[in-house]
Amino acid sequence: MNGIRKTLKYAATAVAAVAAAGLLIFAGKDDFGLGRNMELLVNMMRELSRNYVDAVDADELMEGAAEGMVRRLDPYTTYLSEEETKKFELQTTGKYGGIGSLIRKRGDYVVIAEPYKGSPADRAGLRVGDKIVAIGREDAKGFSTEEVSSRLKGDPNTTVKITVERLADGSRETMNIRRERISIPAVTYAGWVADGIGYIQHADFSDGSYDELRAAIERLQGEGELKGLILDYRNNGGGVMQEAVKIVSLFVPKGTEVVTTKGRAVDAVRTYSTTHEPLLPSTPLAVLVNGNTASSSEIVAGALQDMDRAVLIGQKSFGKGLVQSTLPIGYDACLKITTAKYYIPSGRCIQNIDYSSHDDNVHAVPDSLVREFATRNGRKVYDGGGIMPDVKTETEYISRFALTLYAMGFIDDFCDDYVRRHPSAVADNRTFAVTDADYDDFKAFMKDKDVPYTSESRRALERLRAALESEKYADRFADRLAAMERELGDDTQSNLETYRKEITESIESALVMRYNYAEGAIEHSLVDDGDVARAVEILRDGDIYRSILTERDTVVK
Repeated sequence: MNGIRKTLKYAATAVAAVAAAGLLIFAGKDDFGLGRNMELLVNMMRELSRNYVDAVDADELMEGAAEGMVRRLDPYTTYLSEEETKKFELQTTGKYGGIGSLIRKRGDYVVIAEPYKGSPADRAGLRVGDKIVAIGREDAKGFSTEEVSSRLKGDPNTTVKITVERLADGSRETMNIRRERISIPAVTYAGWVADGIGYIQHADFSDGSYDELRAAIERLQGEGELKGLILDYRNNGGGVMQEAVKIVSLFVPKGTEVVTTKGRAVDAVRTYSTTHEPLLPSTPLAVLVNGNTASSSEIVAGALQDMDRAVLIGQKSFGKGLVQSTLPIGYDACLKITTAKYYIPSGRCIQNIDYSSHDDNVHAVPDSLVREFATRNGRKVYDGGGIMPDVKTETEYISRFALTLYAMGFIDDFCDDYVRRHPSAVADNRTFAVTDADYDDFKAFMKDKDVPYTSESRRALERLRAALESEKYADRFADRLAAMERELGDDTQSNLETYRKEITESIESALVMRYNYAEGAIEHSLVDDGDVARAVEILRDGDIYRSILTERDTVVK
């Protein structure tokens, strides 16, 4: 109790000091309201620490106050504690000290989920499904993924001792693994999808992603003539804006304006232009986008569209036209704050949601306020709702049932068992396929599994039944309801057949990854990728490619 009170006292004192400094700073700006509210916050902290009936935690008070302060702004403006700041730095840099592997919880233990190719974990022979039973002298039974992760991470060139139980034969092995500076790749795959047509999957915009993308292009150029290139920004949530500007520089002349930011602060108003000579100044480009293409990836896609430098294929992008900056606020904590909106070369801002009301009534920009802009070639494009592709394709949805199987670990557990039974199997990335016998094994594996899934059809039937009962029609329609229920067939075994195709694809991807790493799974998925096939078709036909970039308007939303 005394320790907590002392902590609160010091916290209140620290806040008071900051408030006093703030009062002095803002007094000169006649910002009486800000100074008054800072003093109120300090007084609240002090009174709560002295008089609240139960002991309270200073950190929790601060976090609650910070969350309340930004709650009505936008979801990107947040308070980051010391621990959250470290996580955010990992997201922006893509680098950390560790052994280089994803992990997941399985039963009482944490297991290896995906060792990065060439990482310390990979070189030590760790494989998907290997169980971490001890770290140093600690028994790892019951450890969460966070607890294991914190113990595996550390300064580069230090070692961590772990004991694993091998998936293949159940044997145990203890090893000392030297931690290294791990760089999570921003470019997750680069290869060929057709004669002369390259494909690059770009996952995020962490520091150094430009260098990775440039190296991937140069490698493709060294392997053969690059007649066209597909850049895949589907599910890329963005990252460092400056990396986006440098990436655009790979394809347009040096000195080309890419994006302009505009905010209230003087230093928030700035135009960013390319500073490098282009690597591919005229090679035909196709950019793949979808509803999860956001932020910096929208800058790249939108800038290339505005310059008529690439054909965009897919679905409307997310629509994040806001810029964030991280500001240190003391004690290794930060405030991630929205400081500006960004505008791509046509002059449009593609922000989808209007947060300016600072209340709970946020809404998408209505069609009546959407404005028309023009690309370099005069094609019509629009603001206020993400980026519309030049060639729209249908979204490929995956069923909730298949997602539930994956989320609950059933597919991973089956694949672990498959690898145990086929330790020396060879999986060709492009041709590997689950056989009918393999799928029968999966159905048998699922027989005793409880899958908490209810189809939308059954939910609708239950709502209908409830409505009929409340309105006294239940007896009249009882036979028809019973017949519908019998024919619905949404039990687990029936759903395994209904959604067989997408479940099979998930199993195949998970198995190829176990044999040939993540890049193998990506290559496997490209074989039946409709958006990639459409991009290849357009890049191969110069007349269609040119006509899209000179004649085709996009549509409003």
